[in-house]
Amino acid sequence: MQAEAAKIMKMGTPGIREEWMRAALAEAQKAAAAGEVPVGAVVVSPDGEVLSRGRNSPVGSNDPTAHAEILALRAAARKLGNYRLTGCRLVVTLEPCPMCAGAAVSARVAEIVYGADDPKSGAVSTLYRIASDPRLNHRAQIVPGVLADECTALLKNFFRGRRAGGS
Repeated sequence: MQAEAAKIMKMGTPGIREEWMRAALAEAQKAAAAGEVPVGAVVVSPDGEVLSRGRNSPVGSNDPTAHAEILALRAAARKLGNYRLTGCRLVVTLEPCPMCAGAAVSARVAEIVYGADDPKSGAVSTLYRIASDPRLNHRAQIVPGVLADECTALLKNFFRGRRAGGS
C-alpha cells in the first residue's frame, strides 16, 4: 500500500514530468530526422506508464492532422479501448495548437504538460486557453515549461538548418 502511495506522490513531482518529456523529446528528434517539424508527444496513464508515443508526420503522411499529439492520443485510445483517456496526461514538446488542444479536451485528459511555448499557434497558454476554458465540458490542468530550453533549442536548430538551405 505504501509503494502505491509513493508512486502516486511521485507522479506529481517535476522529476517524473521531466522523464516523460525526455521520452517526448526522443520522438521529436525522430521527427526531425525524417524532415518533419520536431514535435514529439507521449500519453501517460494515471499510474505513470507511457501508453503511447507520437511524432509529427504531416509531411510524410500527407495528413494535416498527423501532429504528434493526435497520433499519441489515437494510439493511447486504441491501447485502452476507449476514446476517453480519463486521468491520463498528454506530454508534448511544443504547446499544442487549437486542433490538438481540442482533441485533448475531447479525450478528457487530466493534464497537458508541454515544453516550449508556441507564440504563433499555442492554444493552451499563449494565444488561447482551450484546454482550461470554463465554457467547455472538460478542462485539463496545464503544466508549461518542462525542459523548455531543450524543447526550444531543438525547434530553433531545426528551423535554423532549414533557413540555411537544409531540406
